[in-house]
Amino acid sequence: MPKSYKNRTRPAQPTRHQQRGIALPLVAAGLVAMLAIIGLALDASHALSNKTRLQNTVDAAALAAAKVYDGSADIAVANAAAMAIFGLNADGAGNQELNQAFDASEISVVIQWSETLDPFVSTGIGPYVRVIASNFEIDATLSAVIGVTDIDIRASAVAGPSPSINVACNIAPMVVCAADPADPDLFGFEPNTLEVLKSAAGDSSDIGPGNFQLVRLDCPGGACVRDNMAGDFAGCLATGETIETEPGNTVGPSVQGLNTRFGVYTGPTDIDLYPPDVVVDQPNPTLTYDDAADTVQQGGTVVDYETIDYSYAQYESDVSLGALDNPPPVGAYDRRVLALPIASCTADDSGQTTLDVVGFGCYFLLQQVQQQGNEAQIFGQFLEGCNSGGLPGPAPVDSPAPYRIQLDKATDSADSCSQGSSHIGVDSGAQRS
Repeated sequence: MPKSYKNRTRPAQPTRHQQRGIALPLVAAGLVAMLAIIGLALDASHALSNKTRLQNTVDAAALAAAKVYDGSADIAVANAAAMAIFGLNADGAGNQELNQAFDASEISVVIQWSETLDPFVSTGIGPYVRVIASNFEIDATLSAVIGVTDIDIRASAVAGPSPSINVACNIAPMVVCAADPADPDLFGFEPNTLEVLKSAAGDSSDIGPGNFQLVRLDCPGGACVRDNMAGDFAGCLATGETIETEPGNTVGPSVQGLNTRFGVYTGPTDIDLYPPDVVVDQPNPTLTYDDAADTVQQGGTVVDYETIDYSYAQYESDVSLGALDNPPPVGAYDRRVLALPIASCTADDSGQTTLDVVGFGCYFLLQQVQQQGNEAQIFGQFLEGCNSGGLPGPAPVDSPAPYRIQLDKATDSADSCSQGSSHIGVDSGAQRS
């Protein structure tokens, strides 16, 4: 017979009233998880924003240190510049937390120097600098529900001179003929040699008849020469390009333009547009050139940069000591330094011609240009180093070729990109030190 299921009973089912409260633990756990996710998202966004601010600050500090060292070769001065720029950027708009931590000395800033970029070895000698900022702690908010109390942010940046580049900017409208166009480093010149940058009427020309070392940058004529001699040309020129000469002596405009760099304004030039250099001292008596003997003389005596009584070394000393004739904002540093193209010349090109640019050099303008009739010789001291903006400094190679100060990467460090590197870490329940 079939079995009877009549007497079997079903298990008792909880009533709706009895089910109340079962979901509360699930909802509570879900809320905690949601708060943790939202908290991590908000705190991570907050930390990322501060990470960007810290990275921008160390980038600026590293660039400042490298730039100051490039011009002074003084580690102490460069370190001071880095800390000053770090403080100024920390004090910028939107950097309240960074500024508060920095002012309270809670952020550790370490500045390291290396003679080489790869590997970066902290030796205390430049020209490469690394700025490391650490211990910048951000209070967590909603992330505290999962035990995250602090977010630690660190950042670093490496800066220094680039390899030599083939572009120079802010050049003056003169050209120097290479003594050896095949020499890729010094073009046949010796560092610190005294050069006649513009020959006078009757002197022999390295370019050819009718040319007096003037070049046409962006426009022809005397007015253009005057303005560009004063520093009006902001364009750039690259190695391998050709450059047009500007035939004619053009004495008056050349004198009017160049002498603004000494604070002498005799033509339609404006001191607001063309400020003088901060130091305008010059050799006394002034220099002259003997074309027949091919020598630079002072008071009838042949001189070089070691025997002349005022050269770039004295200028640098005056600047470092603060012996300024025209302190900023009236004057500007290194206005007497000219970035000039160096070209291959044949000495037989008559009139307007084109020259091949083989490189660039920086020259220190030794003295005001003295005009005597149709003669106005310009004397410059060849400097070993030159950056892309036409300013002097210790070159990364033994070359006058332009270079720039840039953010870089040290492959043996934590710096992971050309703009430096950053790191965010979390502290779970640890006490702030």
